[in-house]
Amino acid sequence: MAEKTNANIGFEKQIWDAACVLWGHIPAAEYRKVIIGLIFLRYISAAFDAQYKKLVADGDGFEDDPDAYLMDNIFFVPKEARWETIAAAAHTPEIGTVIDKAMRAIEDDNKSLKGVLPKNYASPDLDKKVLGDVVDIFTNNIDMSDTQASEDLLGRTYEYCIAQFAEKEGVGGGEFYTPSSIVKTLVAILKPEPNSRVYEQRCLRLIQFKERCA
Repeated sequence: MAEKTNANIGFEKQIWDAACVLWGHIPAAEYRKVIIGLIFLRYISAAFDAQYKKLVADGDGFEDDPDAYLMDNIFFVPKEARWETIAAAAHTPEIGTVIDKAMRAIEDDNKSLKGVLPKNYASPDLDKKVLGDVVDIFTNNIDMSDTQASEDLLGRTYEYCIAQFAEKEGVGGGEFYTPSSIVKTLVAILKPEPNSRVYEQRCLRLIQFKERCA
């Protein structure tokens, strides 16, 4: 099986194209806030759609029951937050408000996400035509339909973006990014074992990485 890395998510260029659309419109440090939120929204909508179709095919009438999604660790996405709704509003002046409402609706139906999702898309500092162009790239050029077969797709996509934004932002841009080569080196040095207790968050992530790759 191919190793899961941030180099084989399949749509790196498309994600970077979306970030490049923002050049000259917002500071590089703001790219992450815009792009990462859209990646999450696109991903959970794709996962929801796949489960929805499966439930409809089952014919038991559970396709609108949030528990039918949560039991399979899939976030329930209300209609106003589904990507088809976002895509339809891409080139309207309200696109920022539509995305912010989508984020709030997802938080309302998934309590574990309460207060977590970004809701800054209606900001007057974000050009709505540019935002619509970014949404178009996510709609037309990024395929996240294989969510079930690629359980770590969202994490690897996030890692890729953080790495690219860190490089673009320059000094201080890597504050929240640790290159995978350093992670692997630290894992080899620490040699963490299952059930080990580590009280530093980055080390905790290293143990989880070790267990995933064992």
